[in-house]
Amino acid sequence: MAAMRTHITEHDLRHHGDAEVRDGGEGLTDLAVNVRAGTPPEWLRERIAASLTGLAAYPDGRAARAAVAGRHGLPVERVLLTAGAAEAFVLLARALSFRHPVVVHPQFTEPEAALRDAGRSVRRVLLRPEDGFRLDPAAVPEDADLVVVGNPTNPTSVLHPRGVLAALARPGRTLVVDEAFMDAVPGEREGLAGRTDVPGLVVLRSLTKTWGLAGLRIGYVLAEPSVVAALSRAQPLWPVSTPALVAAEACVSPRALAEAAEAARRLVADRAHLVAGLGEFEEVRVVSAAEGPFVLVRMAGADSVRARLRGLGFLARRGDTFPGLGPEWLRLAVRDRSTTNRFLQALDQALTLTSG
Repeated sequence: MAAMRTHITEHDLRHHGDAEVRDGGEGLTDLAVNVRAGTPPEWLRERIAASLTGLAAYPDGRAARAAVAGRHGLPVERVLLTAGAAEAFVLLARALSFRHPVVVHPQFTEPEAALRDAGRSVRRVLLRPEDGFRLDPAAVPEDADLVVVGNPTNPTSVLHPRGVLAALARPGRTLVVDEAFMDAVPGEREGLAGRTDVPGLVVLRSLTKTWGLAGLRIGYVLAEPSVVAALSRAQPLWPVSTPALVAAEACVSPRALAEAAEAARRLVADRAHLVAGLGEFEEVRVVSAAEGPFVLVRMAGADSVRARLRGLGFLARRGDTFPGLGPEWLRLAVRDRSTTNRFLQALDQALTLTSG
């Protein structure tokens, strides 16, 4: 297995799934955004709403930081709360010293966008569909002193073994693993959060996906204390709002972790149902071994199919904004079986109309 290194070609790195909804997609069934449907739950909304009575006071993140540290068995000095994982990518790009950053693609494009905005020259390692988008550590240049990789990776839904990722660690290298979707994996197997034995490891987590908090912006960084301190110095004062801090503390509580674990178990069955349904179409190829709350599919005329699906009431995420993918790719969020069945019927119509 090999991965291909490439020069930078232009992609719309700032395009995300929410653009499908903003651009006239209100009221349509959303398979373009990876936020879990039906969230936030009522108990979490109530906790957040109750925090509004304290908005006159400046945010105090100590309790939330301690709760996140306890959730991963880490000292608080290894935890930094951020306004979503996206802020963490900006902090990493601006606050750390490195000369040869590498981003493993296809993956969430915000890390590369943040690096480029900070004036960094970025190299890409492109994982190939014929290899199942699996990562070979040998494909990463030895001189890379910053490596960014997702796990499970958006948009491929591939879950890399933790040993493969740990093999990327080197003295003098910062290894950034984006685990924004790891809590959607049963048992969070292959997760590196909480590990302190991997040199240079930085793990990013998001609470916006599983808990439906994209509009609130809350996530966190797990790293060596010196890295946390450097990133913290790059943050503005009070970077995380009081409602977001309350949400962070709530989402790492035992009740929340049990609820997330149950949602991850249901996701396995719902994803299998979607993949089986997609397998009935000769025109569609699904990236095998999907482990995240979304699947990546390949088909001829995907742009036309996406437009047809929109007319039939379903939003799908275009794939051509991800380096390493082209216009024949679409990403589909996993939903409940009823929604999936309706989508599969719409996909049948869209494929028929497109081929006709």
